[in-house]
Amino acid sequence: MKTYMAKAADQGQREWYLVDASGQTLGRLAAKLAKVLQGKHKPTYTPHIDMGDFVVVINADKVHLSGNKRQTKTYPYYTGWRGGYKERTFEGMLEKDPGWIIKTAVRRMLPKTTLGRAMLRKLKAYGGSEHPHGAQNPKPLDLEKI
Repeated sequence: MKTYMAKAADQGQREWYLVDASGQTLGRLAAKLAKVLQGKHKPTYTPHIDMGDFVVVINADKVHLSGNKRQTKTYPYYTGWRGGYKERTFEGMLEKDPGWIIKTAVRRMLPKTTLGRAMLRKLKAYGGSEHPHGAQNPKPLDLEKI
């Protein structure tokens, strides 16, 4: 029996999925979203081709963290200047841009390659329940089956 390896022309039609993040644990949600963005939920998954689907995440501001991470979690970054080490807090970023938190968690679970960056572009995350992708008719995604 031969192993099926998809080619670039075999990508097919990409689906649009809608995920409600309210009450979901951040890390577990990000792992499942990364799996869908890579295309690992499809039987035709091929590692060197972007086979994933589009995912729209709503209610990113209602995501859950375990323990006391809501108060203690930080996102460090460096400005490039001398003494430019800074940290963003989880609560501060939740107020400023809740979609950034979801995208950052998923980005860290995707491959650190050009293909991983292409997969991340298919993720759309919004803080409220409104999103501008109604024309694509996103289907609700059951995270229990992934």
